[in-house]
Amino acid sequence: CAVKAAQVLSEIVKNEEMKKPCIEADLVLTLIPLLESTDQEMLLHAGRAIGRICYDNRDLQEELVKIGVITSLVRILTDYAESEPLVHVDLLALCNLADLDTAKEALSKTKVAEQLVKQLRRAQNHERLEIVFEVLQALAENDALKVQLVEAGVQEVLSEILLRLQGSSQAEDTCILKAASDLIVSLLLGDTLNSQFAQLISVIVFPISLTCLVLPLSSDGNCVRMVHLGVIHQLLDLLEKHVESEDISVQHAALSALRNLAIPVVNKVQMLEEGVAERIQALLRSEMPPVQFKLLETLRMLADGQADAAEILGQDPMLLNRLVQWCNTNDDTGLRGEANRVLASILRHNRSQEVVKAIQEAQGVKHLVSMTTSEHAAMQNEALNALAIASAIDLETLEESFKESQLVQSLHKLLQDDNTSPEVKYNSMGLLCSLLNSGDLRQEIEEDKIKETLEQLCSHSNANVVKEAITTLQVLRGET
Repeated sequence: CAVKAAQVLSEIVKNEEMKKPCIEADLVLTLIPLLESTDQEMLLHAGRAIGRICYDNRDLQEELVKIGVITSLVRILTDYAESEPLVHVDLLALCNLADLDTAKEALSKTKVAEQLVKQLRRAQNHERLEIVFEVLQALAENDALKVQLVEAGVQEVLSEILLRLQGSSQAEDTCILKAASDLIVSLLLGDTLNSQFAQLISVIVFPISLTCLVLPLSSDGNCVRMVHLGVIHQLLDLLEKHVESEDISVQHAALSALRNLAIPVVNKVQMLEEGVAERIQALLRSEMPPVQFKLLETLRMLADGQADAAEILGQDPMLLNRLVQWCNTNDDTGLRGEANRVLASILRHNRSQEVVKAIQEAQGVKHLVSMTTSEHAAMQNEALNALAIASAIDLETLEESFKESQLVQSLHKLLQDDNTSPEVKYNSMGLLCSLLNSGDLRQEIEEDKIKETLEQLCSHSNANVVKEAITTLQVLRGET
């Protein structure tokens, strides 16, 4: 009668009110040994009954793990891999337990990864795929299980699914693609990336799937390995295919991925050596502002802290002319701001007189002067630092542009404005010190009565501002 009793019980506990009496009667502990049966019908009804009783009851679930239910579930999944009803019940049970750390620990000592990858490969409908993905997503939070999943070949199955469903507009397919992408993200967050998994990234062409690279990875280590494995050029190939496309979703995703991969310093060096900057510049022929914005953002990342990159970019007349054009645009404020930031970044990280002259010839200096009055303090500081460095390199070349763009007057307003941040005031005075090396600009500074403002700043609440005000006054008076 055990099979019939288990069946009756599995039906009774569909009613929420019947769960508590079943727990109080110790029926869960009575059902557990039945999971060792070789009778498939017994396994089915006992599994359903246990799953329904323990659903959403964390204490009971912890107890199940403690008494060894994980071993039974993996055995059933292994021995009856082709029994649709049993596999379904088994997966639901794993889905309910997989969030528990104790369950993950127990599962890491089994061959569940191998069995789940097998089920992922043979899944024929969306419902089954969703359940398997849900279990895999939970297990991928565990480092040991993550490694086992990669070793079991999960990357090959994911690749097949992505390629099979790419381009589909059906809502169900989109859900599966999103689930596959989320799993890729989880597998990348850690140190399990290997060459096989990098190959999976190389075949991703569906925009949702590219989000696995758009998201910031957990460590620079993954980014470095991905660049080493050639992912950058695969992304650029993808971009070149879609640069004229009206659908910018792929471009946006690939460019966001490029931007993230360009953050680690070691990657900047390798990307520059491999000609990535030149390939990105070639892509600037796109007339779509969102794409142009991302391209410029990536170029700025590459130039950050890299004098060689700044020198290469800063001596490209075509690029500088495009940047200045975008600095003038009124159609897209984001693109205009990013173009200004790239110009500032080139000057800040460059050490070459040729670059200063090239930016002056492209008429980019006036835009950097305007940038000092931006509503964003970060952009103000970038512009002030860039102009200070450029002035230290070649003030004579910039002198006329500074006078035409009324740089001295702009700096004075920043120093007088109570709303100006202390850091902007500090950097403004640093730039003033550089300008005092020019006779004409020194005269402007004296005529604009900046000395009085500096004297007032000597009693400012910020110690750094006070210190810099004293230093600037000394330079102005010729004391240092």
